[in-house]
Amino acid sequence: MFTGIIEEVGTIARLQPSGGHCCVEITCRQVLDGVKLGDSIAVNGVCLTVTAFGASSFSADISNESLRVTALGRYTAGDRVNLERAMAANGRFDGHMVAGHVDTTATLVDRSRDGSSWRLRFRLAHPQMMRYVIERGSVAIDGISLTVFGLDDSKGEFSINLIPHSQGLTILPEQPVGAVVNIECDLVAKYLERLMGGSKSDGASPSTLTMEKLRANGFG
Repeated sequence: MFTGIIEEVGTIARLQPSGGHCCVEITCRQVLDGVKLGDSIAVNGVCLTVTAFGASSFSADISNESLRVTALGRYTAGDRVNLERAMAANGRFDGHMVAGHVDTTATLVDRSRDGSSWRLRFRLAHPQMMRYVIERGSVAIDGISLTVFGLDDSKGEFSINLIPHSQGLTILPEQPVGAVVNIECDLVAKYLERLMGGSKSDGASPSTLTMEKLRANGFG
């Protein structure tokens, strides 16, 4: 489990296809503190398992499924990525619940200044996923916990504001219009819909979750 609070920006040193997957090596420092083989590190919001590490880098395997669903397959050596270690059991929970399991991707369609913040607008690759995106709710974009506003369900679009603190600690301000990012929707919403007999999380079929179902099962 992650929180969406980025600890460090690393750099992809190597991407190498290997049979049915891809091996990635990422140079970094902070997230290597206390690292062990088998530990989980979120790379732009994708939970990867450490398979090797040294004084200044770690390696991980990326499955074909992750390459298909996420933006990782678009990256090349030299690209910078957001990094976060899995949350310690005795740590503070500062963001929101992030599993590191990307639901879909989105394209940055607009960026503008909003005071000292950047206002960024994204369009989901799978507009059906908008049912998990709520006004003033949370979404993880390239692993960053952010607050949603300005929903447009007809276009599959939503906006976020990136405050100065996040601008200095993540790669999101570097992304140009047209960039593709990883999206993880609200974990609670997905589990709740599934438990209530709703559709699969890939958005292949319409949701059957209703307020009546929620009330009947003790919500609200």
